[in-house]
Amino acid sequence: MARCTAPVRGHSSADAAAACPACRYKSGRYSSYSSSYSSGNSSSYNSYGSGSTRSSGSSKPKWSKSGSTVFYTVNQIQSLTPIRETVETKAETKPDLRDVFLCHAWDDRKGAAKELHDLLEAEGVKVWFSEKDLGLGVPMMRAIDKGLANSRIGLVLVTPAMITGLPKEGVADKELSALLATNQLVPIIHNTTYEALRNVSPLLASRSGLDTSEDSMAMVAKKIAELVTV
Repeated sequence: MARCTAPVRGHSSADAAAACPACRYKSGRYSSYSSSYSSGNSSSYNSYGSGSTRSSGSSKPKWSKSGSTVFYTVNQIQSLTPIRETVETKAETKPDLRDVFLCHAWDDRKGAAKELHDLLEAEGVKVWFSEKDLGLGVPMMRAIDKGLANSRIGLVLVTPAMITGLPKEGVADKELSALLATNQLVPIIHNTTYEALRNVSPLLASRSGLDTSEDSMAMVAKKIAELVTV
């Protein structure tokens, strides 16, 4: 008796079934399976983006411009879609707002935060950044409140320095509290993990965002630029 050449779940296409010595006479069954398999894969992408895929698990969201070479994971598209909706709403009602407010640890102001700021500005993103926007003699908390109010979304650069500083309830903690109260927060995990963040801020760790262990800092900046460009 001929043996089936299919994997455990069966043939993935009618052609594969037709080529199998045990199943070639049952190919109609696999045609149906193939059709359902293909449509299922397609719908999983179309529900979150345009459906254009580079490889399994990567896609383009509906806000990507034509010709964009930036791809996202399905999880990234799911987590960023509500943020995009906030961006679009604020772009209509408050067109003069800056694109992003960058929340970061004090120790990162000349390192990772400065790098991200520069990359974002190179992509055309208007960023509120304390090292640039906090003038001498200006009350810090008042300037931060104004920066938060005048930005469409907030980015939180989560680094080892941020994780160390959060329990001390400094300025970054106050910024974070304000951002957590809104649906306009994108965490960016850098040189640390969500597990480490969860130990000091379970609420922030519950928000999905971007991670430089998956994308370079330059790619993170490109994704943020696409997210806030209307």
